[in-house]
Amino acid sequence: MADKTKSSSSFFNRSLTIHGHRPTDSTPKSHSLNPSLNRTTSITKFYNPVETVVETSLKGKVKNLCRLFEGSKSSAKPTSTPPDPLQKQKSNKSVLSESRLSPFLSLNNSVIRLPGTEDRIVVYFTSLRGIRRTYEDCYSVRMIFRGFRVWIDERDVSMDSAYKKELQIAMGEKSSVSLPQVFIMGKHVGGADVVKSLFEIGELAKILKLFPVREPGFVCRCCGDARFIPCSNCSGSKKLYDEDEDRHKRCPECNENGLIRCPDCSS
Repeated sequence: MADKTKSSSSFFNRSLTIHGHRPTDSTPKSHSLNPSLNRTTSITKFYNPVETVVETSLKGKVKNLCRLFEGSKSSAKPTSTPPDPLQKQKSNKSVLSESRLSPFLSLNNSVIRLPGTEDRIVVYFTSLRGIRRTYEDCYSVRMIFRGFRVWIDERDVSMDSAYKKELQIAMGEKSSVSLPQVFIMGKHVGGADVVKSLFEIGELAKILKLFPVREPGFVCRCCGDARFIPCSNCSGSKKLYDEDEDRHKRCPECNENGLIRCPDCSS
């Protein structure tokens, strides 16, 4: 029996040394008598510091990130005050309302003019398909105007270099000119994007009400809507024989392609 009591006491002593602590004279009796409380307190003492460390580390990371972003925001100070979005929306609405009330606002603001075309619509375009985007823009603009059945002075720069010079002088010799370019009543409207936007909001229809409408399916009998015919003076050869000088000369009436503008639908 004595051996059993010794072994049991030694077992409890070992358990107390592992999970708790040995009672000393300074230790309260409640702690020495209740080893389970000592084990729970030792567990809480073991886990609580880890949780606090994790919490503090996470809070520290969050604070560091906040400081980092705050520092980047403070360092990147805008040079000027940003525009008020509400004021910007009001200005946009006012511009839209003015443009809807006055369909000729875009024309009146135009600085570029084409003299001698105050009574017509002039479209500078190209019929060559070398650049696909340019050809598609030219085609779409021509189809928009033809849909209104108004007469258009179509000027193909690929068929006559004189049209290209005209457009370059009107737009400014130093500026790069893209096609198509539209002039209405002698005032510059813009390219394909401007014409499409005016067409979508209905402002183009208001502008074109001043122009007479042709019959549906109208085609020029002289040129077939090609706007050019072969030169009748040289038959498109661009050469004439001078009997006095006994040599061929350049025809003064046709262009570089041996064509002249259609007398019926072009000018």
